[in-house]
Amino acid sequence: MKIEATEKYCRFSVDGKTYNGTVRGNMVDIVEGDIFSGFSGMRMSYPIERVKLLPPITPTKVWCVGRNYVGHVRELAQELPSEPLIFMKPLTTIVGSGDPVRIPEWAGRIDYEGELAAVIGKRCRKVAEAEALSYVVGYSCFNDVTARELQERDDQWTRAKSFDTFGPFGPFILLKSEIPGETRITTRLNGNVVQQDSFSSMIFSVARIVSHISRFATLEPGDIIATGTPEGIGKVSPGDRVEVEIDGVGVLSNPFVAEH
Repeated sequence: MKIEATEKYCRFSVDGKTYNGTVRGNMVDIVEGDIFSGFSGMRMSYPIERVKLLPPITPTKVWCVGRNYVGHVRELAQELPSEPLIFMKPLTTIVGSGDPVRIPEWAGRIDYEGELAAVIGKRCRKVAEAEALSYVVGYSCFNDVTARELQERDDQWTRAKSFDTFGPFGPFILLKSEIPGETRITTRLNGNVVQQDSFSSMIFSVARIVSHISRFATLEPGDIIATGTPEGIGKVSPGDRVEVEIDGVGVLSNPFVAEH
């Protein structure tokens, strides 16, 4: 049976084996294939509480956008950007929902940044904004964890954004090329709401961002683009838990622990 295009796709492990799947209520259905080459169901399912959810894909590259919500720009006391501000995180930052984020004692203040991640499904280069969303296969949750003091100290952001485990991603990919602007993103710290906004508040839309990056770099299937964080960034400490929830997509939940 073919899977509907609005399914939520995931990757999970159970009984020592790893599978691709889709979510059906409180069940995950195993599928054959993937979101890039196409997939179909295999009539095998597990209760979701029995499986270990993994990052829904292994990204090809991790692109990120800075200062993409007006409120966030204001809380940083910065000027509004005239075009998307692009940086990258290494693949070693990626962890799944439930995995610990390790905080090095020497790195100073560490912040959460809840974000929408767009997943590229087809290779593209120099794509027009009007066509850009046709290259997006779906959307997920992302936490662009940042060593804030190092970001302010360095002349560029690479070190502050690149610590191992500083890129929680998942747990699902909503398989749609476009997500409505009224969709909300909410970040909770230890159960308390600390960020909440809708994607209509973005300075640069997903289509604009995809088109912009493709002007100077080839986007490939499996690239993810973290599209910026709303106002309300804040400090995390060992023992904290951060949840990033996007309506209709899911909840990305990660404990923060001290790195020994």
